[in-house]
Amino acid sequence: MRRALGYTLVRSEKLLAQFLTYLEAQGEDHLTTKTALAWAMLPAGADRSWMSARLSVVRRFATHLGGIEPATEVPPCDLLPGRSCRATPYLYSQEDVIALMTATAALRTPHREATYRTLIGLLAVTGMRVGEAIGLDRDDFDAVGGGLTIRRGKSGNSRLALHPSTVAALGNYLRRRDRPRRPPNTPALFVSPAGTRLLYVNVQNTFQKLVCRVGIAPRSAGCRPRLHDLRHAFAKDA
Repeated sequence: MRRALGYTLVRSEKLLAQFLTYLEAQGEDHLTTKTALAWAMLPAGADRSWMSARLSVVRRFATHLGGIEPATEVPPCDLLPGRSCRATPYLYSQEDVIALMTATAALRTPHREATYRTLIGLLAVTGMRVGEAIGLDRDDFDAVGGGLTIRRGKSGNSRLALHPSTVAALGNYLRRRDRPRRPPNTPALFVSPAGTRLLYVNVQNTFQKLVCRVGIAPRSAGCRPRLHDLRHAFAKDA
């Protein structure tokens, strides 16, 4: 039912499988709060928020299971509470975005410069998530219809209508003569100098170098310029 609502539940599925294996190893025939708490606190030295997240996965499952097996114990909500550590969104100005795109000129090759300039621009004007952008394939871009199809997004598949200037920028990027075409010849829209799909960690590292080069400073300990926050800049200006 939750997957039908758009949840992927990849982490929940993995954690529940680990918990059930632990439950069987303990010889338990029903779910108890004591066992759930012991499993949640298993990772030695883990952050309390991670332990809380593990327990919350079990709690949701136990709530469902309680309707089937009356002996099931549902861990209380105030047991092992987590600490909120959500970062404050960094709202980039248009001048910030332009400066970051201009700073890509310092990257090693013209192709790499074009890749990051186009990627940053796309994130800023569409509100896409970074993972969605680097997961795009060439076939997801409809130059004639002026749209992008986002597959495997957080909310499932969706389609974005693009401004003509964005359509032109993506078209120019794909037509570049220096675009790597040697094997593995990935279907990805954005490619590295090696011709492979961009890696999330490399994109993050490159973006932080551009931030330092431009001189965009944190506004506080909890409000730092992150790549993810380009989508908040879009929401602010929408």
